[in-house]
Amino acid sequence: MAETRADAGHRPVVEVTDLVKHFPIRGGRLVRHTVGEAHAVCKVSFELREGETLGLVGESGCGKSTVARTVLQLTPATAGSVRYDGTELTERSRRQLHSVRRDIQVVFQDPYASLDPRMPVGEVVAEPLRIHGLWDKRTGPERVSELFRQVGLNPEHTNRFPHEFSGGQRQRVGIARALALEPKVIVLDEPLSALDMSIQAGIVNLLESLQSRLGLAYLFIAHDLSVIRHISHRVAVMYLGKIVETGTRSDVYDRPSHPYTQGLLSAVPVPDPRLERERRRIILEGDVPSAADPPSGCRFRTRCWKAQEICAHEEPALIDRGQGHPVACHFAEVSDVMP
Repeated sequence: MAETRADAGHRPVVEVTDLVKHFPIRGGRLVRHTVGEAHAVCKVSFELREGETLGLVGESGCGKSTVARTVLQLTPATAGSVRYDGTELTERSRRQLHSVRRDIQVVFQDPYASLDPRMPVGEVVAEPLRIHGLWDKRTGPERVSELFRQVGLNPEHTNRFPHEFSGGQRQRVGIARALALEPKVIVLDEPLSALDMSIQAGIVNLLESLQSRLGLAYLFIAHDLSVIRHISHRVAVMYLGKIVETGTRSDVYDRPSHPYTQGLLSAVPVPDPRLERERRRIILEGDVPSAADPPSGCRFRTRCWKAQEICAHEEPALIDRGQGHPVACHFAEVSDVMP
């Protein structure tokens, strides 16, 4: 996938600024009350431009899916701004968001749980058209058949139920449903993690083809760095609710500068046994801290081999520190962790 599209001057369609999401922690036996907060997302900012893919990557529990749900307004933000095409979404009511949902669609992680098992897949794909008043008895069935063809499914199978399809086929149904309203943005929340490796490549190729033909913008969320590298124009690396490094694909993968990014990349296997033996491996010690009680200063310092006293007292800003892209580390430096 060409990386030049990210730098071609395309305008932002989604702008996220200082996004915050805290979840209350309940306690008490007889009377339930709030005893704390889990800081799932903390002042996350990014832009998603027309026709590009922004990859959001990090370990499980880092807040990626919460960012996705908050951008979609499925979960209300605690603070911050989410703007679509210049319109602030966090201030809109559910009714006012109805029209916006035509332009921003989602493909979920589990292709079976996201489909109603009691509905034929043709009805699943047609449902968004009915909800938004776009269903036509004469042209509707052909529209559904066309959507099936677009995602590589047989239109003759629209009367089948989800359990009659494989995992990869069910995910294609989910993609067809997302395309039904002709959106401009699709949020893909771990769309490959429930699929076999052999199936993942086909889904990635389909997504790339659809983006090329339809000009879609993708917010692609995953923990698999090899997939993110293949499909993304720009990449944002998250750790414990914050973005710690961001830039173009080559910025992050060829010049990783945050210790966390370097650790993640060093764990990605390579197919050449000789190169695999020769490469430098970085082992991240310790466990990810609790989001209910994150470390002071730099959140990664409890697992970082570069940590010094300043890291405990001063949170590093996400800025360019001479590496050519923003990095949230006081001691950022380029490291060649990939062969």
